[in-house]
Amino acid sequence: MNPENFASSFDEIVDNGLMWLSDNAAGLFDLFNDLLKALYQAVYMLLEAPPFYAVALMVALLGWRLAGCRFAVGTLLALLLCAVMGLWTQTMSTLALVLTATCLALLIGIPLGVVAGLSSSVNRVCEPTLDLIQTLPPYIYLLPAIALLGYGTGTALVATVIVAVPPVLRLTALGIRMTPKAFLELGHATGTTGWQQFAKIRLPFALPSIMTGINQSLMMAFGMVVIAGIVGSGGLGEVIYSAIRTLDIARSINASIAIVILTLILDRLAQSGVRSAEEARHGAH
Repeated sequence: MNPENFASSFDEIVDNGLMWLSDNAAGLFDLFNDLLKALYQAVYMLLEAPPFYAVALMVALLGWRLAGCRFAVGTLLALLLCAVMGLWTQTMSTLALVLTATCLALLIGIPLGVVAGLSSSVNRVCEPTLDLIQTLPPYIYLLPAIALLGYGTGTALVATVIVAVPPVLRLTALGIRMTPKAFLELGHATGTTGWQQFAKIRLPFALPSIMTGINQSLMMAFGMVVIAGIVGSGGLGEVIYSAIRTLDIARSINASIAIVILTLILDRLAQSGVRSAEEARHGAH
């Protein structure tokens, strides 16, 4: 077969498939889009409703609890800087998008990762799928989402979830598989059930790996949320995209600083969670 004819036929199949879905499942996709938007709005309202200084103080207190006093002070000053730059609303919008997408990715990735860690056949299916997802350019996932859901936060969330699932799925499966056999054999010898082995042996050993996966998913979500600004997702990504179109360099730099601040804060908090999980595991043994 001529390669050009094959490519044209494949493109036609894909286009026809998307059109068929749009025509026959429009109501279902509209409902799905509305649910995603409602979930995002709920998270956004929790962040936006309190005064900016109250939110900054709460995050700083969390940072003090997990990472120490100096980090807490730096977090408070950095978040106040976002407000001073006039980007507090956009910063909270981005944070809501990242948190919503990451939570959805964890709801998908952790259970699938557990199953993949326990079943080699499921893992053999997951590995090439995850390789494909992580190899393709992230913005590719925006195109079918736009075709089915239109522009807006729903499309941004779908694309971000797709990008954020692989790290936590891989590392969850790895953590489950890396449970020392000696502990599993000890569990068998003491008469533990399958569920007890999972809850008391496999899960504690896998927890640091799972926490690392959560950290990586957060970072992937941040990168995708910025890219998703081109589909009207709101937040700092849209600010940067608008600034690029109008050559407003100062505005784009301000938004970039706000993104760096959010990324560093969440990354440090997630890393502190990983250390806490490892300390808890060592303390238990």
